[in-house]
Amino acid sequence: MARPRKPLLSRARIVDAALALIDAEGLAALSTRRLAAELGVSGPSLYNHFPTKDALLDAVADTVIAQVDVTAFADGDWRTGLLGWARSYRAALAAHPHIVPFLAQGPGRRPAGLRMADAAFGGLVDAGWPPAQATRVCAMVRYFVAGSALGSFARGFVDDPGAYDPDTYPHLGQAHLLAEHRRRVDEGAFEAGLLALVDGLALHHPQVGPGAGSRSVPDAPPRPGPHSP
Repeated sequence: MARPRKPLLSRARIVDAALALIDAEGLAALSTRRLAAELGVSGPSLYNHFPTKDALLDAVADTVIAQVDVTAFADGDWRTGLLGWARSYRAALAAHPHIVPFLAQGPGRRPAGLRMADAAFGGLVDAGWPPAQATRVCAMVRYFVAGSALGSFARGFVDDPGAYDPDTYPHLGQAHLLAEHRRRVDEGAFEAGLLALVDGLALHHPQVGPGAGSRSVPDAPPRPGPHSP
């Protein structure tokens, strides 16, 4: 029997094509008709694999999140875990920024998203963070990473020196150079913010006993009251 001229349709092939389309043109470009045309198939054939567009988007989003490395939590040091997770998380989202608004809705029922959440939350709790605080820390990192991946601070400045009149903007004389150094500026800002975030959290990390998976960090000193010296 002769082989089919085109590769057989599969979930993986559909997801890859959908992600490529989103990367190239944004979320709004994705439609069943457009994706079917890209794959060279009829629109109804896609429904054999994904009953709705949201189901397809869930699969695309989970493919991106599956790239995030959470193994840094394995050694029990919550700082190492958070730093490794956040860096890998940002790298995955920065490679596919157009999917970030959909990912920002949360993991839903997506397996890779839930595994990532479980690893981060579990790593923090195992290291001594109370569950409620661990939840807030995970949310904080997610907000920070998503915001960083969604846009570029440096690219927001045009490379025309004439756009920054020194009389009107006396402190922006070098702003036209930012776009040229976008990667260094944006990645440097993310790294500085991440380290500041982890250092700040260390001030609030509760005392933990032996075997909790993290060395103890003193609690933050109490704030002085109105009658304190």
